[in-house]
Amino acid sequence: MDHADRLKRLQFRAWHRGTKEADLLIGGFFDRFSAGWTQGETDWFEALLEVDDVTIMAWAIGTETPPADIDGPMMRRMQQLDYIPIAK
Repeated sequence: MDHADRLKRLQFRAWHRGTKEADLLIGGFFDRFSAGWTQGETDWFEALLEVDDVTIMAWAIGTETPPADIDGPMMRRMQQLDYIPIAK
């Protein structure tokens, strides 16, 4: 599968998590940053999508520590939470 097709599939998975909160967190992260992802960063995100939403959200807001294979620059970027659209 080429990179563009893979990103389309990951975008769908990122925005169809089951709860609005998870969609905004994971889908918003994808939309903001995925255009510049390397193969390794895309692999990281695909692995992240295999984790349940509650755990991802806990890692993102800092109530749980992510495991070593998830922790790193991509998780730090996700933990900034500045990519989530907030309705006013």
